[in-house]
Amino acid sequence: MSDQDRGKDIPLAPGLPPGMGERKLPKRFYKAATVAPVGEGLFRIELDGRPVRTPGRNLIAVPGEALAQALAAEWQAQGELIDPMSMPMTRLANSALDGVASAMEEVAGEIARYAGSDLLCYRADSPEKLVALQGALWDPLLDWAREEFGAVFVLSEGVRFVDQPERTLEAIAGALPDEPLRLAALNLMTTLSGSAVIALAVARGRITAQEAWRAAHADEEIQEELWGTDAEALARRAARFRDFEAAARLVALLER
Repeated sequence: MSDQDRGKDIPLAPGLPPGMGERKLPKRFYKAATVAPVGEGLFRIELDGRPVRTPGRNLIAVPGEALAQALAAEWQAQGELIDPMSMPMTRLANSALDGVASAMEEVAGEIARYAGSDLLCYRADSPEKLVALQGALWDPLLDWAREEFGAVFVLSEGVRFVDQPERTLEAIAGALPDEPLRLAALNLMTTLSGSAVIALAVARGRITAQEAWRAAHADEEIQEELWGTDAEALARRAARFRDFEAAARLVALLER
């Protein structure tokens, strides 16, 4: 970094999409990642005292010191190179500030659409182990959604599509947060799990990220029990879980 650049805010290197690990990573140019208050309960991330910005040039300032410290820890943990794929919470914050904040209605609508074909509503008819596991993991979550939001879902066996009641979709839409970071986290958990109910259950503290991930992969659990595991599939799932867990942690930190 030149002397001329040292006085400027530091933009975050663009996040790398899956499969782009061959892209050249920037070298670490800072010694310490810290946080600093900016007023109104917000804390920003600083690298050697200079504030970090998103790829869209928005200041990374988040509610609460706990979340800010977690983001700073991702920066501090970087080695010789800065690898955005090892910074899932920072990438999620970037997404919230650069994209979700200006498209709240659209993102909420996407989550509601997932609820219209929620994973938990589509049940297997065999094998018996899968039928039993789906019931054990999924029924309590649907019961919780009914009690918590008044959302009553219609179940289907197999892949036959079933329309969900309009009142159910309205109930889910009404339960969604109106704050960009929480909504971004909820949207990511929904898309990764295939279930708005699972995502809401994590966000509301009903289940842990690990419990949610197991519920979202009941089918895979039984398949692997019957036929064995595939190393590549397990690696891909682990990478997705890293992002899912980061979203769950972000929401939890916002509640502190």
